[in-house]
Amino acid sequence: MSSTQAVNSIAIVGAGPGGLYLAISLKLRNPALDVVVHERNRPDDTFGWGVVFSDQTLANLKLNDPETAATIEAAFVHWDDIDVHIHGRTIRSGGHGFAGIGRQKLLTVLQERARSLGVDLRFQDEVADIRALPADVVVAADGLNSRTRNDHPETFGVDVDVRTNKYIWLGTKQSFDAFTFAFVETPHGWIWAHAYQFEPGASTFIVECTEATWRGLGFDAMDQDQTCRAAEALFADWLGGHALMSNAKHLRGSAWLNFPRVACSSWRDGKVVLLGDAAHTAHFSIGSGTKLAFEDAIRLAEALTDGGDLDAALAAYEAERRVEVLKLQSAARNSTEWFETVDRYVGLEPLQFAYSLLTRSQRVSHENLRLRDRDFLTGIERWFADEAGAPSTDNPPPPMFAPLRLRGLTLPNRVVVSPMCMYSAEDGMVGDFHLVHLGGRALGGAGLVFTEMTDVSADARITPGCAGMYRPEHRDAWRRIVDFVHGQGSRIAIQLAHAGRKGSVERPWGPRADQPLEDGWPLIAASAIPWSDEDRIPREMTRADMDRVGDDFVRATRWADEAGFDMVELHCAHGYLLSSFLTPVSNHRTDDYGGPVDNRLRFPLEVFAAMRAVWPDEKPMSVRLSASDWVEDGLTPEDSVAIARAFAEAGCDLIDVSAGQTSEQSHPVYGRMFQTPFSDRIRNEAGVVTMAVGNIYETDHVNSILAAGRADLCALARPHLADPNWSLRAAAELGWRGIQPPVQYRAGFAQLARNLEKQQQAGPV
Repeated sequence: MSSTQAVNSIAIVGAGPGGLYLAISLKLRNPALDVVVHERNRPDDTFGWGVVFSDQTLANLKLNDPETAATIEAAFVHWDDIDVHIHGRTIRSGGHGFAGIGRQKLLTVLQERARSLGVDLRFQDEVADIRALPADVVVAADGLNSRTRNDHPETFGVDVDVRTNKYIWLGTKQSFDAFTFAFVETPHGWIWAHAYQFEPGASTFIVECTEATWRGLGFDAMDQDQTCRAAEALFADWLGGHALMSNAKHLRGSAWLNFPRVACSSWRDGKVVLLGDAAHTAHFSIGSGTKLAFEDAIRLAEALTDGGDLDAALAAYEAERRVEVLKLQSAARNSTEWFETVDRYVGLEPLQFAYSLLTRSQRVSHENLRLRDRDFLTGIERWFADEAGAPSTDNPPPPMFAPLRLRGLTLPNRVVVSPMCMYSAEDGMVGDFHLVHLGGRALGGAGLVFTEMTDVSADARITPGCAGMYRPEHRDAWRRIVDFVHGQGSRIAIQLAHAGRKGSVERPWGPRADQPLEDGWPLIAASAIPWSDEDRIPREMTRADMDRVGDDFVRATRWADEAGFDMVELHCAHGYLLSSFLTPVSNHRTDDYGGPVDNRLRFPLEVFAAMRAVWPDEKPMSVRLSASDWVEDGLTPEDSVAIARAFAEAGCDLIDVSAGQTSEQSHPVYGRMFQTPFSDRIRNEAGVVTMAVGNIYETDHVNSILAAGRADLCALARPHLADPNWSLRAAAELGWRGIQPPVQYRAGFAQLARNLEKQQQAGPV
């Protein structure tokens, strides 16, 4: 189609909400357009129950077409509350601002509005070849099972990810006064319902569970009527004697589904354009399918009626909408995975379980919950503070400022300065730079300050500028820094490491950044596999090498205690020596230290046990792990949980959960808090204390992670490089006065707190 061709006629295949709303939006902008909607079903055929809108979605509809929005709004059932039922408790949270409408009612409203604007609606009209329709542009709004998309998967770059849980759309005459999540434990696992009212005396009732539970309960052998009767028995406590019903009678046998996440690399083929579920889907647990289709329709109508270059307009439509869709699909993925792993969370206290559920998609944050329901959020903070052993008060601290006890060490808050290599030592000796660098972060209010990766021998360093603990003078230099940090009321941990195959390179700046040293030292590793094609090949470690390295770690651990450190961390991540044993990416050994995960664990555990034996019993130890290699055939999630559990059984008090940096072939999935899911899994499956790290940079991130039970500490690296006073600023921002800045800084803290409070009271400019 030529980009200069005028658009006079548009055919839309599919009379669902997206297709109808596109037709309406087109005629509103250009009444002269010839708009035809082709629908294979009858006008009153519908296979769903209710549709959920947020207040924001309705606001978008009002801007586009006030008349349609008003008609829809008049039919809405509104609610603000979400109820979570689990373990005999009901947790209610308010302020969520949602509304429901029957799907058939919505379609009727849209059909009538479309006809009033002159749209030609053709029902029971099966389109054999969409490309043969006599229109300048053809829009495929033919839904989740789009024939247009499925007939040409290569053209549209179709990617379908079928999720693991089973679910079924049912309805009931029970009226729910809140969006309801009801969780039921059965001998075969947990099953739950998502229920909401969409009109007086009518509610959607979605039942969901894992496939194992579905089979265990016998749903795989039931027809729809039997399924309804069995589900009624399971959820009788919430149905008030009302029956469950299916309106999928057109289907033979079971109406249970597995949700397919659909993504397309291209939404257009010539004059054919995809819209709504035909182009993309988002899991029902965040209720965004109709929202996305409506917003697609508004933007596509603008593109088709702006009178400019059509190719450019359609490209802009796709580019703009793709960003919004990816955001929703990312949130939907988080929500989907939460429900797929619900067994991980059902052991949480019901209040924390409800908080975890509400924040599962990361679209709702800690402070957002405060805006929605202050009393609920205050209750969460009070519970968290009580569990942490904080002093009882009417003004509980935000989770990030609650204490944490590890053995004999009590951290005043849960903000951690993450280990960050500075490459500024001389032959392992730390100096004034390190005193100012680490001391400044202690002055800034962090509860725990980590040293950079500190190497246990000269040949354990990454670069000649790496910090060390392999000479008595190193211990004494570190003691100076430790004493200063303690003087500011903070705590300090040392991270001990051996670089392994990633060693003997230049500092990461200058003309030869990260290149092998010209006069470097020999390298050792689990296997004789170089870090990259440019790096030297390491020697596969012998038993004698293992004994020497173990002795180096033990010596460094003794000196760390003599220097006064509060905690020692063993670095088993990021592709360094011990990490190279743990991951199959770099461990190809055929002896007792290679192969299955128990063997790969053997040497790192030996080192840890030897360190634990000389480290004071009252002081905690941590281990940093790369929980994923981000490569195929790398560490599995099950491996990471097993590794964490093994270290905990050996006396580890904290797992510092990172990921990646173990292979140059890794493909990380970046984003805010992108490594937190690994901490979440290890904490709640292995039952160990964890620290989350990785693109955590806002107070909301920290408080949400902690309150949801996804980690017990949060480590921030780059935010602390940009702002040594990050924790003090966070306390001022949150109105928390329980933090104790250095006496020299208290006047500045007080002024910052007053200014931020005034800004918050004034609201956005």
